[in-house]
Amino acid sequence: MSKLIVILGDQLSHNVAALQAGCADDDTVLMAEVHEEATYVAHHQRKIAFCLSAMRHFAAALEKKGWTVRYVRLDEPENTGSIVGEIKRAAAEQSFTEILITEPGEHRLLSAFKLLKKKSDIPCQILEDDRFICSRKRFQTWADGKKQLRMENFYREMRVESGLLMRDGKPEGGKWNYDHDNRKPAKAGLSFPQPARFKPDKITREVLQLVSDKFGEHIGTLDNFWFAVTEKQASKALDQFIEQALPSFGDYQDALLTNEKFLFHSVLSVYINAGLLDPLAICHKVEKAFHDGHVPLNAAEGFIRQIIGWREYVRGIYWQQMPDYVDTNFFNHKRDLPDFYWTAETDMACLRSAISQTIEEAYAHHIQRLMVTGNFAMLIGVDPQQVHQWYLEVYADAYEWVELPNTIGMSQFADGGLLASKPYAAGGNYINKMSDYCKTCRYKVREKTGEDACPLNYLYWDFLIRHRDKLQGNHRLAPIYRTLQKMDDARIKEIKADSKRFLKTL
Repeated sequence: MSKLIVILGDQLSHNVAALQAGCADDDTVLMAEVHEEATYVAHHQRKIAFCLSAMRHFAAALEKKGWTVRYVRLDEPENTGSIVGEIKRAAAEQSFTEILITEPGEHRLLSAFKLLKKKSDIPCQILEDDRFICSRKRFQTWADGKKQLRMENFYREMRVESGLLMRDGKPEGGKWNYDHDNRKPAKAGLSFPQPARFKPDKITREVLQLVSDKFGEHIGTLDNFWFAVTEKQASKALDQFIEQALPSFGDYQDALLTNEKFLFHSVLSVYINAGLLDPLAICHKVEKAFHDGHVPLNAAEGFIRQIIGWREYVRGIYWQQMPDYVDTNFFNHKRDLPDFYWTAETDMACLRSAISQTIEEAYAHHIQRLMVTGNFAMLIGVDPQQVHQWYLEVYADAYEWVELPNTIGMSQFADGGLLASKPYAAGGNYINKMSDYCKTCRYKVREKTGEDACPLNYLYWDFLIRHRDKLQGNHRLAPIYRTLQKMDDARIKEIKADSKRFLKTL
C-alpha cells in the first residue's frame, strides 16, 4: 500500500526525511503550488517565481528517479489554495496507508499539520527535519540553564561537533573567530565577480508568466530573472563563488557600495534555505578550499560561521521562543514602516540604494539589511512586526525560521537582548566609513544638526535618549551613554527638534 509523501517548497532535497522514509516503487509524492503560501504575506515576485520554478524542476527530477509525483499547479481549477487542503484532497481521491510530512520551517504550518494529524483518518507522521546540524532537541539541551544565550558559545560547540576548521581539538589558526579581520571598507579599484546567472528555460519562462499574471501587484520585478532553479545549477553557483569570490569575502563582507549589489557575497542562502544545497556539504567544500591554499582562514571561518553558527543558532532561537516571539516589542515601537520601503523614493542615499536593490533582485546582503534598512527602522521607532513582515515579503531567502529572529532579535532588538547583546544602532559615521553612499547623498554626513545634516546623526542620539532607562545599564553601551551624559541641554534640545522635524516628513 502507498504512502503520501508531502514535500514543501523549501524542502527540495533528495535526502529530506519524508523521502528517506518512503519508497519510490510504492509511494506518491505530493507537491502543490498554493495561493495561501504565496500570499500570507505579499512575497516578492522574484521569490515566488524562484520557488515555483525550483519546485517544478525538483518534481521532474523525482520523476526521473522513479517517484510518482502528484504535482498541483497554482492555476489548476481543482486547487484548494492551501497545502492542507491539497493533502486532504489527495487522501480523498487516492488510497494511502500513511501521510509523511517533514517538519516545516514555520510555526504557522507546523500548527496546521499537527491539527491535520489530530483529525486525519489516515495515520500521519511529522518527521524531524534533519538537514540541520543542530536538532531542536540538541539546541534546547544547550540552552537549558543558561542565564544568557550567545551565538559565539553555541558556534564553538558546533565547530567541535562538526570538526570543521579544527586541528587536534583546537580551532585552526588558534582563534575561533576572525570577525575582527572582516570589517574592511571596499577599496577603489577592486574588481567584483558576479554570482552565477542562469538563463530561464521553458519551465521557468512559464512560471514567470504565471507570476506576472497572478502576482504582478506584489513588490519587485521579474526582469532579467537569473536565479538557479535546480540542484545542478545551485552547485555550479557554489563552485563559482568559492573559486572567484570567497578568497576576498572575509575582508569585505561588511562593505557597502552604491553600484555593486553583490561585492564578494555568495547569494547562496536562496538555494540553501530552499534545499537545493546542503549546508554541511558547503562547509566541507569551503574548508577544503582553505586547506588547498585557495582561501585565507578569515574568509573560510567567516563563511562557515554564518552557516553552522548563525544560521543554526537563529533556528534554535525561533523554535525555542515561538509562538510568542513574533509579538515581542521591547521598545514599544508603534510607528508605521515608511512608504519608501516599497518604492525606494527617499533622499537618503544609503536607504535608496539598499531598497532599490531589494526591489530589483529580492536580495540585499546582511549589512544592508542590518545596518541600513534595519538600523533606520529601529531608530525611528517602527513597529517591529511591520519590519518583520517587510523582510519576509521582500527577500528570496526569507523563511520565517531564519528571518524572524534576525529581524525581531538582531535588527530591531525587540526581544530585549535575548538574541543580541546590544542594539545594532549606528549614526551616519558608520555608513560613511563602510560605504560610498554618503558621497552622493543630498544630506551631509559630517553635519550633526540642521536640515542638511544626515538624519542618522540625530536619530541615533534621539533613539538613545528615548530609551535611556532601558539601555543605559547595557555594559556594551556604557561608553556611549557616558558621551551622552556630557552633552549639554542645548545639544539635547537640538537633537530632539531635528528628529521631530524629520519624522514629520515621513
